[in-house]
Amino acid sequence: MKESTPDFEWIVRTHGHRDLTASREMFPLEVCRTAQAFHRQIPGYKKTPLQSLPHLASMLSVGGIYVKDESRRLELNSFKILGGSFAIYRYIQKLLALPDSEMTYDYLTSAECHDRLGEITFASATDGNHGRGVAWAASKLGHKCVIYVHKDTSQARIDAIRGYGAVVKVIDGTYDDAVKQIVVDADKNGWVIISDTSWPGYTEVPTWIMQGYTTMMLEIQDQFSDFEIEKPSHVFVQAGVGALAASVIGFYSARFPDDPPKFIVVEPDKAPCLYHSAQINDGLPHSVGGDLDTIMAGLACGEPSPIAWAVLKECVDVFVQVPDYIAARGMRILATPLKGDPFVISGESGAVGLGLCYSLLTEDGADSLKEALKIDRDSRLLFINTEGNTDPTDFRQIIWDGRDPVPKRFWTQR
Repeated sequence: MKESTPDFEWIVRTHGHRDLTASREMFPLEVCRTAQAFHRQIPGYKKTPLQSLPHLASMLSVGGIYVKDESRRLELNSFKILGGSFAIYRYIQKLLALPDSEMTYDYLTSAECHDRLGEITFASATDGNHGRGVAWAASKLGHKCVIYVHKDTSQARIDAIRGYGAVVKVIDGTYDDAVKQIVVDADKNGWVIISDTSWPGYTEVPTWIMQGYTTMMLEIQDQFSDFEIEKPSHVFVQAGVGALAASVIGFYSARFPDDPPKFIVVEPDKAPCLYHSAQINDGLPHSVGGDLDTIMAGLACGEPSPIAWAVLKECVDVFVQVPDYIAARGMRILATPLKGDPFVISGESGAVGLGLCYSLLTEDGADSLKEALKIDRDSRLLFINTEGNTDPTDFRQIIWDGRDPVPKRFWTQR
């Protein structure tokens, strides 16, 4: 069933039997715990906060709003370091044939490990945060790194990647063009690709990346226990190629197969590859074209990851595509909280889920979506703030200067 308002569109999926094979195979609990055990060894590691916004929850008449704040993840202000570092860990582990007990962070950074491995160049394509995470991990482990970015990547994000010693090449095209080019160049130069998207014949590394993200999910569940909450009732998660969304949704689907949360996947309306795939509804991932020109740089992807789609097609309840102003609104809500709620610094991609939720619960015209989601005073809503202020100029333009304003007909009336 598909409906639309003047500003965002959604597709409600009705599930009979959900095939959880992909979720269970990719996200077994023991692998999630292995990833977390590795991340805990990284100097400076600590849990990022799960922020409760009780006053906003009261305003929206829901039981709770919880924001996992990845803007405080190590020194990178993004969750992406979890995936890239774990994928490199697994790649080296496979080369050296060592058990987890011997694959410590100290060993990975040792001269002995480096000598056994020889010279490796890790490579990836990125819209910013993933490339920065791969560059950080390669730098910490003493290896070279090459990162390809698309032509619309901001200079701030390029400089951040270079700050970890990576060589950065700008490709005249989109993120998807950068992915295609690095596949060609990596084969030519003998580089090891650490990509968060998959393609035929390349699935192992993207799976490791998605498994690395589950450290965040284990933290969330531990933090929910402090609130005496078993699990969220609704999960709003943003998507580009779908790796993060599949990780979050696959984790919860595998843990709670009989009573999962409601899953809402949010994309920019200028890069809605997962929405488009759900719209076609033939079980396959489908790409979208165009210049993918959205302020949500981390979500500007035209081609879904097939292994992510294997999870999402079975588990997502609603796919939504939204205009840029909804992400900007989410950033402003987090940056200017109601009195007593915490202040959260969020980039455009990190805030879009909350922006959508606010629009949904305060505006008319989406009654069937509200009915399908059944959000009420007992609902506990989870959002993932995937990034902080990774582009200071864009952040100030949105928060200070009012870039991407909310249309007047949707201004807050409460």
